[in-house]
Amino acid sequence: MKKRTLAASLLLTLGLFSLTGCKGNAETAQAATPEKLTIVQMPDENNPDAGTKHDGFRKDMEKAIGLPVAEMEGADYSVGIEALKAGKLDVLLVSPMSYYQAKKIAGAEPLVTTTSMGAEPYRTVFITRQDNDQINELKDLKDKNFAFVDPASSSGYMYPKTTLVKDLDLDSSKLENPGYFFKTVAYSGKHDASILGVVKGDYDAAAVAGQTIPMLVEAGLIKDNELKVIGETDVIPNALFVIRKDLDPDLKQKVKDFYLNYDNTDYFESFYGSGDVRFTAAKDSDYEVVKEMVDTLGIEEE
Repeated sequence: MKKRTLAASLLLTLGLFSLTGCKGNAETAQAATPEKLTIVQMPDENNPDAGTKHDGFRKDMEKAIGLPVAEMEGADYSVGIEALKAGKLDVLLVSPMSYYQAKKIAGAEPLVTTTSMGAEPYRTVFITRQDNDQINELKDLKDKNFAFVDPASSSGYMYPKTTLVKDLDLDSSKLENPGYFFKTVAYSGKHDASILGVVKGDYDAAAVAGQTIPMLVEAGLIKDNELKVIGETDVIPNALFVIRKDLDPDLKQKVKDFYLNYDNTDYFESFYGSGDVRFTAAKDSDYEVVKEMVDTLGIEEE
């Protein structure tokens, strides 16, 4: 599978695997001040060429912190978190759910997040085809074919699952079992794949990041008003960058100051879709809701 191939590539690039197997933490630990700063972020689902747009950003950071910067894309959050724990990367972009895991597993510290993109807050919406008269509210999803995005996704899994469990008084441990509530449950892998799957009739309904729908309309991949929203989640905190706890404090402050003072409008326009977006400090308290949802869903700590 492509995802596994990308994950393996990241592991090899970061040196987590050797010919004799996976190295232990004692062998891989970096000094508090590394020779270069390594940043890993997940692929931008709506812009496969996003990685090429970071070259100017990387060069600007190198000047600001006085170290070479290596920036690359990962494939899944669990691989990045393990690399962070092993000291093979220094800064990692994570979802709210993966922040909780990164903090517990790797001792990661919150660094920066972004201001909101546009007027609409970031949340998950439950969608079906506009012409599907059988599904008009969440309870109508019973006995239907449903798609989440990925069990590691906050907007594509954790938030919508929590909403379903709370609003419909469902058993979290059974929700994904075929025949319990849904007829079947699929994991599409991407928000746009879920949306296109609903449009094509592969799924009766799906849970996706609300901001993805107008992007696909604008790109001409789906028609306006081809879908209808039958429910939504609470507002979701934005993804955030986390940083290694054991980095030199002065270096951590230089990195944070660079993010907070970065003012390249073209960069934010091209990567975040709005020239008004800026980096802002990420606070642990903003993500306490994730811990509450972990408890609601009965997700065990790793």
